[in-house]
Amino acid sequence: MYLLAAAVYTWAPKGQTPILKYAPWKHLSVISAMTPSGKLYTMTQDRAFRGPDIVRFLKHLLRHIVGKLLVIWDGLPAHRSQPVKEFLKNGATTRLHLERLPGYAPDLNPDEGVWNYLKNVELRNLCCHNLVELRHELRKAIARLRRKEQVIKSFVKLAGLEPVV
Repeated sequence: MYLLAAAVYTWAPKGQTPILKYAPWKHLSVISAMTPSGKLYTMTQDRAFRGPDIVRFLKHLLRHIVGKLLVIWDGLPAHRSQPVKEFLKNGATTRLHLERLPGYAPDLNPDEGVWNYLKNVELRNLCCHNLVELRHELRKAIARLRRKEQVIKSFVKLAGLEPVV
């Protein structure tokens, strides 16, 4: 999530093209997981996610979700890092099963629905002055989305991952 707004609509006086004068590239990295029942889990930090961060998030999921977990993830290099491999080798696979998405398949990744919804609905046209403000607005947007279980379920369904009953 960048400080730069994901503009959906913008206005300017007739005949004057709007110009964004300040576009910092500072950002927050966010990782998420969702359940078919519509629960959303996230972790946010000021730097890119690396192997130890992925392990911390997986441990968080294992603490908060009972039973076996199927984790479907993309090809982020941190997912294949040595800390993740060690974590899995040291017993995490008793409850955790991992499946990788094909090389480039955003339509199969329900997380893409989360990011699109947050950027284009909850945070549309938002331009923050600093990362503290962005973190605050993002936290509020995620909280609003968490209350919309049907929307979260729709991301899972759109990716073709609807549970078989």
